[in-house]
Amino acid sequence: MSGWNLSALAVRERGITLFLIIAIIVAGAVAYLKLGRGEDPLFTVKVMTVTAVWPGATAQEMQDLVADPIEKKLQELQYYDRVETLARPGLALLTLNLSDSTPPQVVAGQFYEARKKLELGDLKTRLPQGALGPFVNDEYSDVAFAVYALKGHGLPERQLVRHAETLRQRLLQVPGVKKVDIMGERPERIFVNFSYARLSTLGVSPNDVFGALQRQNAVTPAGSVETSGPEVFVRLDGALDSLDRIRDTPIVANGRTLKLSDIASVERGYEDPPTLLVRNGGEDALLLNVVMKERWNGLDLGKALERAEATLGADLPVGVTISKVSDQAVNIDEAVGEFMLKFYAALAVVMVVCLISLGWRVGVVVAAAVPLTLAIVLVVMMITGRMFDRITLGALILSLGLLVDDAIIAIEIMVVKLEEGLSRVEAATYAWSHTAAPMLAGTVVTVFGFLPVGFAASSAGEYAGNIFWVTGFALLASWVVAVAFTPYLGVKLLPDIKKLPGDAHGQIYSTPMFERFRRLVRWSIRRKFVVAGAVALMFGASVVGMGAVKQQFFPTSDRPEVLLEVQMPEGTGINVTSRTTRRVEDWLLKQPEAKIVTAYVGAGAPRFFFSYNPELPDPSFAKIVVLTGSEEQREALKLKARQEIANGLTPEAQVRVSQLVFGPYSRYPVAFRVMGPDPQVLRGIADTVQAVMTANPNTRTVNQDWGERAPTARFVLDQDRLQAIGSPLRTSPTSSRSCFAA
Repeated sequence: MSGWNLSALAVRERGITLFLIIAIIVAGAVAYLKLGRGEDPLFTVKVMTVTAVWPGATAQEMQDLVADPIEKKLQELQYYDRVETLARPGLALLTLNLSDSTPPQVVAGQFYEARKKLELGDLKTRLPQGALGPFVNDEYSDVAFAVYALKGHGLPERQLVRHAETLRQRLLQVPGVKKVDIMGERPERIFVNFSYARLSTLGVSPNDVFGALQRQNAVTPAGSVETSGPEVFVRLDGALDSLDRIRDTPIVANGRTLKLSDIASVERGYEDPPTLLVRNGGEDALLLNVVMKERWNGLDLGKALERAEATLGADLPVGVTISKVSDQAVNIDEAVGEFMLKFYAALAVVMVVCLISLGWRVGVVVAAAVPLTLAIVLVVMMITGRMFDRITLGALILSLGLLVDDAIIAIEIMVVKLEEGLSRVEAATYAWSHTAAPMLAGTVVTVFGFLPVGFAASSAGEYAGNIFWVTGFALLASWVVAVAFTPYLGVKLLPDIKKLPGDAHGQIYSTPMFERFRRLVRWSIRRKFVVAGAVALMFGASVVGMGAVKQQFFPTSDRPEVLLEVQMPEGTGINVTSRTTRRVEDWLLKQPEAKIVTAYVGAGAPRFFFSYNPELPDPSFAKIVVLTGSEEQREALKLKARQEIANGLTPEAQVRVSQLVFGPYSRYPVAFRVMGPDPQVLRGIADTVQAVMTANPNTRTVNQDWGERAPTARFVLDQDRLQAIGSPLRTSPTSSRSCFAA
């Protein structure tokens, strides 16, 4: 580069240069302490769930009359990709997937548009009468930083829930906590149990009971009275606020007035059947899922939670215990600690090699470029909102060997020019005018090698994109250090190098090493076709060798959890699923590798790992998360579990054993989507695909998400007889539902 000389400016204004070096080191140290720590990089989860309920509807009616209008509304989104719908009798679960190329900054806006279309538009007028929802969950990506299990050991669940609410309020006061969710709570219900035989004897119909309860518990405005002072609101007493009030509800039938307690028993209980059951260590439990604020330091939150745990359960009654099920701070500490250890080891190797190969004082000048460059990178990372995680630390380790290249070139040229007789200042500024541009070009070319990862418009690119950005920051910063600070340090730290007598340039490049290298170059030029053929042969061999290398963009996680999925036949009740899952839990609790066993019956586990998507509610499904002590124990438990399942641990269920995987979530390594208008044709094609995949020796578990067809009892009503006895058609479903619930 000609004209303005940055190296000359840095050497001439030495006070300013020294100040900048000190400021950069201090700023880098502050950035190192302030940067967030995370196990994995953050990426945008482009998934939203929608739920709709229509009691009494069949699965086909839910699909045609409820889910279909919702799907059509969601198709209007700009970045719409697909909607996966699961329709069950009375329930529709929809998962909206935005296109993988959706820019992360517009995902929240797309979710807002979806909420407006579903909740504020005219959609509800198109849904059938009695349909509830749609209910939108756009916080599906919240990660449970820490999970606590609260167990009552026989304490009534409603009292345990009150203790959980108290603990929730305390955890919300911990710095860095965004919210705390309680999982596993069974809603309380009031059950009115009556005998149809007794009702018939007294001439009371079930509809008389239902109508009386609805009228008694109705909330109606009673107006207000204006006085000379405050306005007095009139309240009507009689709401059903206790069991005794419900028992005393008057039932009028056939000219007689009876109390509800005369014809039925009224009891307090819980939702039956439950929608979700949670067990920890084989005991029923409530879970408190702690969600961390965005871009908070995970290690700081982990320490804050540890301090809070000291008093968290101090006033719990005897028999109520709280324990930690999952702690992301431990995984962050291990992941970041492991990468930091590798980083420091690589840094030490680079600096020691520089000192040994270049000499003490020259090596110090070159090695000093490394901490200076890293300090600049840490400051840039803090300014741009990045943090320490697997990707950024991996990029720093990858860059370490390249950080000293430009500094070595700059200081080597300076030493050569000193031997040729130039002054320190002239030798220090020579690199800028002759090698700064080639060094910059080489740096940019190296950075561009990672360009596809940095600008990939996908979730995978968002996850791994910091490989490009952090490597780019590091290499460009190393160039700045090499042309600005290395010349200054060379002027200050290099020893006195005397001019070589005679032809200095010739003496420098006439050493035995240079002579051997010169002969090798001449030999290669004379036999250029042989050399080119050898290069082509090695390139071909490398291409062939790539085929033998295991190809996996995202590796399996090194976390110690083992995941087990228990899938019963479609339509299985949650209590049956719970009993089957209990057998798997009992076996796991006997294994020495299993430290913590937590089962979720009726739905998936909370998102305790960013690259994991919780499964949607399903009474025939259960998820078991087992925490082991190490990777070795995890692998041993996986093999033992698969063997035990193959030996018939739960023959009525399909049980899959797996582990966590880095990168965007994919439930199965290989998945096929079969689409079409005819369900029967789809099932036939899916069966064919399943048979082909099952025959493949590289597959272990092959299944379909539709599963088996669930049985349904159908009642054919005699319309003429219903009219003859005066039973209106709209009461028949209520009567049948009451009959089967009694």
